[in-house]
Amino acid sequence: MDDGEGGGGRGRQGRNRPGGSERPLSEVYDTALLDLDGVVYAGGEAIPYAVEALGEARDGGMHLAYVTNNALRTPDAVAEHLTELGVPAEPGDVITSAQAVARLIADDVPEGARVLVIGGEGLRVALRERGLVPVESADEEGLAAVAQGYGGPDMPWGRFAEASYAVARGVPWYASNTDLTIPGARGIGPGNGAAVEVVRIATGGEPKVAGKPLPPMHRETVLRTGAKRPLVVGDRLDTDIEGAFNGGVDSLLVLTGVTDVAQLLAAVPEHRPTYVDADLRGLLAGQPEVVDTQDGGFACRGWTASASGGALVLHGEGDDILDGVRALCAAAWSEAGAGACGLDAGKALERLGR
Repeated sequence: MDDGEGGGGRGRQGRNRPGGSERPLSEVYDTALLDLDGVVYAGGEAIPYAVEALGEARDGGMHLAYVTNNALRTPDAVAEHLTELGVPAEPGDVITSAQAVARLIADDVPEGARVLVIGGEGLRVALRERGLVPVESADEEGLAAVAQGYGGPDMPWGRFAEASYAVARGVPWYASNTDLTIPGARGIGPGNGAAVEVVRIATGGEPKVAGKPLPPMHRETVLRTGAKRPLVVGDRLDTDIEGAFNGGVDSLLVLTGVTDVAQLLAAVPEHRPTYVDADLRGLLAGQPEVVDTQDGGFACRGWTASASGGALVLHGEGDDILDGVRALCAAAWSEAGAGACGLDAGKALERLGR
């Protein structure tokens, strides 16, 4: 068993299978760095089992911190929302990409500088926290930067034009994050990354980006939480899991948000999580070990998986189909090596009912 020591085959740089842990993850790690959208809630409503699982992890001594690329709301508003859902939280427990981008801008411009805000109140509050002055017009005298963050589904089109005017004039451009999508109550919608593309197309510019998976967000998280042995918990391979990879920390992917099993099987090394589980109940349990079989395949409890004839093959049955997913990950990632798995997974996924 890996027992939570960064397990998963050959280690972080060459993970070829999900890791195992004899102890519950909430006991192995001191702090859970939890994404929000798609992990704790979707469309403002708690995801099934999230409230109960987080309460039990907290009661057992695990520190819970909420790390989100969504720059729309302030930490106070997020903490209030979490508390209303039944997950008690303080503003200091919330770290946003708005805070990360505000620190990034403050490192580059003098205190009191004017910053054009294309986003919501969370971005304005974060800029003020760093001694910067949010403004609304590209024509503002002495404009030092443009800060772009998610402004919600009702963001006026004119705000993107305002950003474009400033960026085209050479004003330095910063983005809280570049997530192309964001999960909501009605499905997957366009995220801040889609809005950033609008300005990029109009100007040909390139923003400095702060959010996951980039180092400014990891730095912000470490500074604000003081975590010694953190576990990143997320639903996105290209932000949460890659951010953990870049920061050299372990990760848990939950399948309650944007990532499906087919995408997980095709993950490149930096997108391969340490652990995989259905939802946040995965924090409360050990993680089963994936082992080699004598015929070159991989087994996880009642399931075995292998690569054969250009396809992934899955055999067996078990009480938990996630064990089948873990075995398939091992077969796919081992076959792919340093790339993305191109094997046909259709029949294997049908067997899982996925």
